[in-house]
Amino acid sequence: MSRTASKLFQLMMMLQRRGTCSALELAQELGVSRRTVHRYMDQLDEMGLPVCSERGPHGGYSLMRGYRLPPLLFSAEEATVLYLGARLVREVLGETFDDAVVGATTKLDNVLPDDLLQQVARTEQTLVVGGLMARDYRPFDETIHVLRQSIDERRQVRMVYRGAAGDETERRVDPYAMALQWGWWYLVGYCHLRGEMRTFRVDRVEQVTALECGFSAPRAFSVREYLEQSMRHEPRYQVQVRMRGQALARATQGRSAWLKVEPERNGSALVGFGSDDLGWATGWVLSWGPEAQALEPPELVAAVKKAARGISAAYSGLEPSGGCQERSVES
Repeated sequence: MSRTASKLFQLMMMLQRRGTCSALELAQELGVSRRTVHRYMDQLDEMGLPVCSERGPHGGYSLMRGYRLPPLLFSAEEATVLYLGARLVREVLGETFDDAVVGATTKLDNVLPDDLLQQVARTEQTLVVGGLMARDYRPFDETIHVLRQSIDERRQVRMVYRGAAGDETERRVDPYAMALQWGWWYLVGYCHLRGEMRTFRVDRVEQVTALECGFSAPRAFSVREYLEQSMRHEPRYQVQVRMRGQALARATQGRSAWLKVEPERNGSALVGFGSDDLGWATGWVLSWGPEAQALEPPELVAAVKKAARGISAAYSGLEPSGGCQERSVES
């Protein structure tokens, strides 16, 4: 959408929302001069939009009484954003919101002009959303529905929650919000059993019932800030590995944020990351062969050495394949 077209659209929306606006108000809102506003009004008039003007201290521009703009006016880029957003919701949230995605895109299909739909279709062929962490949340549909409704209505819930160790406890919770993290739905709320804020994984909620008791969330409480703090994780081990050659090139090509790389002068690099699983870190180092040397922590260095000795011992008695052994012949 061109800059002028965008300004004209903003102008139409302002007139529809606010009623009568002076040229000065419109100019300040749009960031243009009053002369430009007058020119825009002439353009809207040429387009057939019923714009009225009134002189005087309380005058200004307005749309003809009773006139309403069509409910959907989208550029190709805006329509594409809506379609891609719907596809993204389906990809991330699985099939829980599948009906809503189909309904929304079907409505767009019915109201958008054919030329715009063709532009959107061409764009969708070159902008593909996929490969994200999607799960099937249908087994938890009823739980999610009860929790969302209770959050909207500010009603407490009673639920049976299964902990990570498999133990079940009955909780009474003030549900503040739900969040999707790492492919799992979480409930954030005040737990009356523990007397503090808690985060619950929705797939571990065995039973949930909405109660008649209401609650009020603290005004200063920020769900987003709480999630950032409560889900911040410090790994048990800080791993550091010296890498070189092809191993370094492959390990750092398109690397994720979890890898930290510090180049060295001789062409090697120090590669670092956090890990809770020493066994996994040991396997990761060994997978790069002799071009990776574990440096930290000491437990990892010892584990890699032990595994390397075990591998060497396992192959020490084997002859290279492809050779022929001499056979002794008794006389």
